[in-house]
Amino acid sequence: MMHTMYSLLAQLPLGTPNPDNNTPIDFTSPFDVIVFIILPILMIIFYVIWRKNQKNNK
Repeated sequence: MMHTMYSLLAQLPLGTPNPDNNTPIDFTSPFDVIVFIILPILMIIFYVIWRKNQKNNK
């Protein structure tokens, strides 16, 4: 009974992305480079600057 219930709950709904459909990051695409490399680096830099400003204001 429990095995049947688990297999019913573990199914992916239709129309949702499947992990088997993923493709690797294409570094020749400018969009992938911006989203996966440049934006995270900028977010870390701005966070460090923001934290430094917060400590200086206190």
